[in-house]
Amino acid sequence: MGAAETTEATTAEQAGADGTPLRVTATPAALALVEELKAEYGPVLFHQSGGCCDGSSPMCYPVGDFIVGDGDVRLGQVAGADFFISRPQFEVWKHTHILLDVVPGRGGMFSLENGREKRFHIRSRLFTPAENEALGGACRL
Repeated sequence: MGAAETTEATTAEQAGADGTPLRVTATPAALALVEELKAEYGPVLFHQSGGCCDGSSPMCYPVGDFIVGDGDVRLGQVAGADFFISRPQFEVWKHTHILLDVVPGRGGMFSLENGREKRFHIRSRLFTPAENEALGGACRL
């Protein structure tokens, strides 16, 4: 994947219908992989772990295979797939925009993209002061 493909991303400057900055967006490569997985598995969701597997690779599961709990925060959607993060990790990252991307490599053992020689990867940046103010420092659940 070339640098141009990565930089042609949907960015946090895009806002929801109510004008609130989006907390999670995706590159065209990530959107294409999500659509590929949905065609094969049906509805999917993402979870960014805050535990032993904490890192830059969110896990992608068929809806119903991963039970979202009270300790998880919904950041938004990418390609119609809900994206969750653990509440403790959200507390650390609440001022951060997450960009879902795809890079070469193997996905997590239980993540749906495993075995495709590409994996999901998150990139992040701090929200601008204006974005952070618009978000009120709290997640929009």
